[in-house]
Amino acid sequence: MQNQLEMKQMPIAEPVESRKPVKSMRRPIVIACAVLLIAAAVVLNVVLFAGQETPVDPSTPSDGDVIEGDDTPVSEQDGYFSATQVSRQRARDEALEVLQGVVDNESADEATKTQALLEIAELAKAMEAEANIETLILAKGFEQCVAVINGDTCSVVVNGTELQENQISQINEIVYEQTGIKPANIRIVTK
Repeated sequence: MQNQLEMKQMPIAEPVESRKPVKSMRRPIVIACAVLLIAAAVVLNVVLFAGQETPVDPSTPSDGDVIEGDDTPVSEQDGYFSATQVSRQRARDEALEVLQGVVDNESADEATKTQALLEIAELAKAMEAEANIETLILAKGFEQCVAVINGDTCSVVVNGTELQENQISQINEIVYEQTGIKPANIRIVTK
């Protein structure tokens, strides 16, 4: 009987509270990784579609990297520039859709929503700068141009086979004025 009394007097274990996983740090990391992957895909797309790339003669002074293009027929070049612009826009649209989903998510905390809004603003700024760069480079006499900004670097693809030193300087100046990216971080590719 004594054992029964001891058993009855033992406190009943209270249910362990279910622990919620820490989502406050996971979401910003997932968002940042998604944006970085999309940006890397856009840059990789530009590099892969640029065709054969051979560096310019090292004796030629240049502030940025210039890669001479191939002898692709004009119709293929038009297709390349169009495909690259469409691919870049799709990647940006996907990134904006992911970020907008985070902003619209009611269960997301305010810090995550704020981070997503900042990333949306950065993407919009980069898209505007790319459009401005392309317009200004076209105004300098190039027939086709695609600019891709990824953080503190910029890749510019223009049509042609060989760029003159003054053309390289003009492109570097346009990119610097529009983005603040230094010529050492500008990669110019001809297609």
